[in-house]
Amino acid sequence: MRKKSAKWKGIFFLLPSFLGVCLFWLVPYIDVIRRSFFGAVSGEFTGFSNYITIFQNSAFQLAAKNTLRFFAVCIPLLVCLSLGAAIFISGQKRFRQMTKSFFLLPMAIPVASVVLLWKLMFHDQGLLNHLFSFFSIEGQDWMNTESSFYVLVFSYIWRNLGYDIVLWLAGLSAINTSLYESARVDGAGEWKCFTKITLPLLLPSLFTIVVLSLLNGFKVFREAYLVAGDYPQENMYLLQHLFNNWYRDLSLDKMSAAAVVTGAVILLLILFLQKAWERE
Repeated sequence: MRKKSAKWKGIFFLLPSFLGVCLFWLVPYIDVIRRSFFGAVSGEFTGFSNYITIFQNSAFQLAAKNTLRFFAVCIPLLVCLSLGAAIFISGQKRFRQMTKSFFLLPMAIPVASVVLLWKLMFHDQGLLNHLFSFFSIEGQDWMNTESSFYVLVFSYIWRNLGYDIVLWLAGLSAINTSLYESARVDGAGEWKCFTKITLPLLLPSLFTIVVLSLLNGFKVFREAYLVAGDYPQENMYLLQHLFNNWYRDLSLDKMSAAAVVTGAVILLLILFLQKAWERE
């Protein structure tokens, strides 16, 4: 009787969250899927013509290419840097908390302040070019050349590094230290301990960190939009810019089709990663 009562209490506890997900995420997304098969103005059924249109659209091709390139560069770089920093911090005894707080500081900075920092640093007459001038290095307009892509990469890693470090530290703290002691007694070095103990036991954390890093990558649009506007330099023109422009132009049919494709790609990628980790 008590087990049944506890079960129902658990269901009632989760029910508000479940209803919230259905109301504010599932139902709107189903409507987006429906809209992707209809014309925005006429409301007539158009089949897959909206999907054909977006794949032939040069703006969508550019935005998709830049977004894929952004994630291909950022995710491995962020995962490796955050893992290295987490291992370094976990080995600290005296300044561990201070070092962790230093990496978490960018997360506490408001977006408006980050945008101001971007403009001060990467403007044509910004601090970075002035610093280069002291060493007789020619500066450049960082936000209006191909370098704008790497400014975007730097901003993403700088802002999310601390978040991933905390997740890695949680995984590292769960590893029993006696495993390392036993391995060292058997003559294993630091690299052997890392590859045979640390990495295998961190695989569950790795899956979580990769997925969260992927989802957090879409938030970089805020800074890029506030700095460069609707149509930034083509190397930093992401899918979020395209969606924003289509929404402003009321091209809901194209935006819906592109959103369905993007959501499907993200879902398939997450499922692929999950299957890969389960095999391990």
